[in-house]
Amino acid sequence: MAAEIVVAVDAMGGDNAPEAVVRGAAMARERHPEARFLFFGPQDRLAPLVKRQKRRRLPASSEIIDTTDVVAADAKPAIALRQGRESTMRRAIDAVADGRAACAVSAGNTGALLAMSKFVLKTTAGVDRPAIASLFPTQRGESALLDLGANIQVDARNLEEFAIMGSVFARLLVGLERPTVGLLNVGSEDQKGHEELREAHATLSAAALPFDYRGFVEGDDIAGGAVDVIVTDGFTGNVALKTAEGTSRLVSEFIRQAFKHSPPAQLGYLLAGRAMAKLRARLDPRRYNGAMFLGLNGVVVKSHGSADAIGCAHAFGVAVDLAARGLATKIKDELDVLNAERRAPPPVAA
Repeated sequence: MAAEIVVAVDAMGGDNAPEAVVRGAAMARERHPEARFLFFGPQDRLAPLVKRQKRRRLPASSEIIDTTDVVAADAKPAIALRQGRESTMRRAIDAVADGRAACAVSAGNTGALLAMSKFVLKTTAGVDRPAIASLFPTQRGESALLDLGANIQVDARNLEEFAIMGSVFARLLVGLERPTVGLLNVGSEDQKGHEELREAHATLSAAALPFDYRGFVEGDDIAGGAVDVIVTDGFTGNVALKTAEGTSRLVSEFIRQAFKHSPPAQLGYLLAGRAMAKLRARLDPRRYNGAMFLGLNGVVVKSHGSADAIGCAHAFGVAVDLAARGLATKIKDELDVLNAERRAPPPVAA
């Protein structure tokens, strides 16, 4: 039987909290019976919701910590950090820090969640900056993309660390034995891109690391699945993610309009119903919900603010999987290898 994994939950974070959060936890427990939930939120609101999930045995595997303070969706991170010490978000993170929980999940304010997580949990030894990573659907399956917005400006060292953290993330979550990694650039040639990219490219090309570094990749390689892990700065990564989400909605709308415009088209839709259902499932953003803060001394997962119960269930699944497989420890071990490579003296010419 799998060891018990306690998930600390910011039950009041997100547009659909707390209903979607509680239902998502109940759904996640069906796939992860080893999960227990520590809900932080108002007792009077959460207790009836948890009780309704008796069929899924949520009441027997959860505890509610009465908490009334909530971080606003538009709160500035610095203010939330100072004034939100008793908030549902902060107390969930504190539960990871003091060992009551193995991971924390919140659909609340991203900036506040990152600021609190860095302050409370600190960064893993050898990590300069944490990064936000998530899975992304591709033609070949799924790829990890990072950073998704935590670091707008980065240097070569940050990109090198992102590559290692992203490879560990892909190995643990997707089950890849030796992931392929690429740096997102404006071209695949060695001379392309800014100095930080070229410097990181040189280091990763020479280092002996437990992944296959494939060099530079371009924007159209993301959806093509050219590599398992795409590494970039937070500005570019966030733009790429939002562009992909918008494109997915656009394509879905075009397909819907195409099948509505005439009776023969509507008949074609009925005949292709099973194929269309598979397409919807493949493009469903809820399936990829759950962005991970990599590089912290603990597992913190950010659920999308508009996530419904299904999306929340996926975010809980990501948290349980990564906590059970020792994400933080594995990142530290592989960063030690990279840092040893950095400290090694250059080879002496014959």
